[in-house]
Amino acid sequence: MINILNFVSISMIPAMITLIFIHALVKKVNIYEAFVEGAGEGFKTAIRIMPYLIAIFLAIGLFKDSGALGLFTKILSPITNFFHIPSEIVPLAIMRPVSGSGALGIVKDLLYTYGADSFIGKVASTMMGSAETIFYTMAVYFGAIGIKNSRHTLLAALISHVAAVFASIWVCSWLF
Repeated sequence: MINILNFVSISMIPAMITLIFIHALVKKVNIYEAFVEGAGEGFKTAIRIMPYLIAIFLAIGLFKDSGALGLFTKILSPITNFFHIPSEIVPLAIMRPVSGSGALGIVKDLLYTYGADSFIGKVASTMMGSAETIFYTMAVYFGAIGIKNSRHTLLAALISHVAAVFASIWVCSWLF
């Protein structure tokens, strides 16, 4: 079974590229022109969302360097203790919706400190894979298309993040 998965994994990218070329030939699309046009649009989008990205990265830096992350973790400790959430993963649960790279740094520290096979390492890894970087994603996508009013998106995304945190802990408790 593992050999089949390895073969599928290795052959997927060449198969996709081949499929794209065959589709372009059948539809008589000039691949080079389509690529250059897409790259131009991508560059325009990158310029349009740059202020949103700078604001997010500045806010993340201030949040971490000011000590607010540690303070927020202490404030949440009665709630996390009640739900049997390991206090070591609380900074990850707070940082994951804000910064993917910040969350990855926290996971790296947790894995180095507690080990990949520890309960905390397994919960952190599961949480990293099951939660989204909400604020970054909203800034990029909403900024790219010019949406100013996010309506219920943020609330729904935060509810899904809380569900991902609890699901990560529950699944790891159940499996390990």
